[in-house]
Amino acid sequence: MRERLDAIIRQLGSIILGKEPALRLALACLLARGHLLIEDLPGMGKTTLAQALARTLGLEYRRIQFTSDMLPADILGASVYDREQGAFVFHPGPVFAQLVLADEINRASPKTQSALLEAMEEGQVTSEGHTRRLPQPFFVIATQNPATQLGTFPLPESQLDRFLLRVRLGYPDPKAERALLAGEDRRRLLDRLPVLIDPPGLLLLQARVERVHAADVLLDYVQALISATRHGGQFETGLSPRAGLALLRVARAWALLAGRDHVLPEDVQVTLPALAGHRLRPGAQNAGARADELLQRLVNSVPLPV
Repeated sequence: MRERLDAIIRQLGSIILGKEPALRLALACLLARGHLLIEDLPGMGKTTLAQALARTLGLEYRRIQFTSDMLPADILGASVYDREQGAFVFHPGPVFAQLVLADEINRASPKTQSALLEAMEEGQVTSEGHTRRLPQPFFVIATQNPATQLGTFPLPESQLDRFLLRVRLGYPDPKAERALLAGEDRRRLLDRLPVLIDPPGLLLLQARVERVHAADVLLDYVQALISATRHGGQFETGLSPRAGLALLRVARAWALLAGRDHVLPEDVQVTLPALAGHRLRPGAQNAGARADELLQRLVNSVPLPV
């Protein structure tokens, strides 16, 4: 199993150069049955990463380009009258796919953004009084431009909480950028990527994550970290119980990627910034501080389990 997962990481790394930690987090997010938010400047490879994941994992892929005039029906679908049948027929929207790229999600209005809430949380869509199940596996990758750019609508907390992890790709290092400049066009490489696992195999891996063991002392450590976010005034509000469950889930996925059947404290520490960075805001006494810096201080202050 580890050999297959390593092969997936290597193939993704052949497209997105020099970003293995972010690629591992993206794959761990998928294995943990979560959704991924990628926040970065345009041109950093966000869309390419989504396409590479879809090709490598053999998933049906749809892209939704969010704009300010988009309506919820553009995502979910709508019923259109069919003269031959003499009835309204539902035409599924692009959300009915296994991997959905919500590109530049914060350029759409809050009403349109919220159209994804039920789909991401419940794996279903309710439209015109009917509930329709989404395909499995179902994975949303949303890209977000920095809030300082023109024409953006900040994602509300309820929407942010639907994303298991948030990652940033950032600029490549000089070696990776030189290889990118000298190499073949990424789109051509994407077209030739082989499928390394099919959807049923991916579902089996997701089920395997749930069987990764977390000892009682590890649960104590996770609980101590969650509690530390709620006290001391470092953050406006601490992590919710749902966030605690999500942290444990993604730590299990990270352990599986490492070829282990049990969770270590290091798995929790590595995944905590990507899980908590978009859920926490610095408190008044830490105004101007970055959430990831505060999280690192918090990790350093909580004793490791013995």
